[in-house]
Amino acid sequence: MIKVGIIGIGNMGSSHARKIFGGEVPGMELAAVCDTNPERISWAKDTFGDSVGCFADSDEFYKNASLFDLVIIATPHYSHPSLAITAFDNNLHVLVEKPAGVYTKQVREMNEAAKKTDKKFFIMYNQRTNCVYRKLKDLIQGGELGDLKRMVWIITSWYRPQAYHDSSAWRSTWEGEGGGVLLNQDPHQLDLWQWLVGMPKRIRAFASFGKYYDIEVEDDVTAYAEYDNGMTATFITATGEAPGTNRLEISGTMGKIVVENNDITFYRNRVDEREFNKANKAGFGIPEVWKCAVSTDGKYEGHVGILKNIVDVIKNNAQPIAEGVEGILGLSISNAMHLSAWTDSWVELDKLDEELFYDTLQSKIKNSKFKKRDVKEKTFDVGGSH
Repeated sequence: MIKVGIIGIGNMGSSHARKIFGGEVPGMELAAVCDTNPERISWAKDTFGDSVGCFADSDEFYKNASLFDLVIIATPHYSHPSLAITAFDNNLHVLVEKPAGVYTKQVREMNEAAKKTDKKFFIMYNQRTNCVYRKLKDLIQGGELGDLKRMVWIITSWYRPQAYHDSSAWRSTWEGEGGGVLLNQDPHQLDLWQWLVGMPKRIRAFASFGKYYDIEVEDDVTAYAEYDNGMTATFITATGEAPGTNRLEISGTMGKIVVENNDITFYRNRVDEREFNKANKAGFGIPEVWKCAVSTDGKYEGHVGILKNIVDVIKNNAQPIAEGVEGILGLSISNAMHLSAWTDSWVELDKLDEELFYDTLQSKIKNSKFKKRDVKEKTFDVGGSH
């Protein structure tokens, strides 16, 4: 059995703990949990009994590292890299909740620590197990869309009322989360973006901070990105629209694919548009197009799917679904959007100024009026909480 220790047993951490303890992940056994909130520790003792070690801080947790083989980190965003590095120092496998961290500079340090050990490193990008996105990736990689031209993702189905932002002191602050919709709600979509069509060359983003709510972080973003091959991408996201939209459209020379309401529709050109253009002599000619409903295997194991894969990787050296070092990719897109909005300029992804990003973020934290928001702190765990 792979023995698991979980740091942060709020929303996501407790969910992982219940699944493992309940036997939903064959080959895994819950060995220990850690949380700074005494109420969560009491919950753990009542729920899991004496068979699971309970620790009130990470120092004590890691002093007892011999109890477990794998650490799941489901804590506030800022703490992911440091807790992961300590885990590697203790010769442990690591799974971090999304996002990998708040800024790429700290995540890069985490990745370097991972490369110095023979232990496995994972990130909870559970959307990669979704049959819809797996099929979409298969179609793209199989060349069904031909040469890619454009990606447009409107993901505004994140409506959050003011009560949500006021529910905990860390929410929607630079000091507590390090960002808003890009860092809390969108990490899965930003990862899927690069997982499906690759990393863009440069980004220009426009963001509104506290446009819809009494918050200081971004709640409305529109970004435009360019690729070396001429492909472009547009990403629109917000937490203040009701009803919202989740529509992904990717077009290529062989047509376009639309993903909405968990359905995949392929508007397939009978011939490649570039080839049609060369041969066509009619002034208003257009390729013949077929509307095709694309089926999937219907499987989506979510978090459990990632956990099962981890067992297979550690025991059988299987191919990981989501390697931890890949967490820096989606975060780079997020950081580039923030930096572009802050500086009102283009940002080159391979020349992302990590020092400028860090210094600007620290300045926003220092000058924040929300640092001491008058609400009750609820939990140590915010990782993956949306």
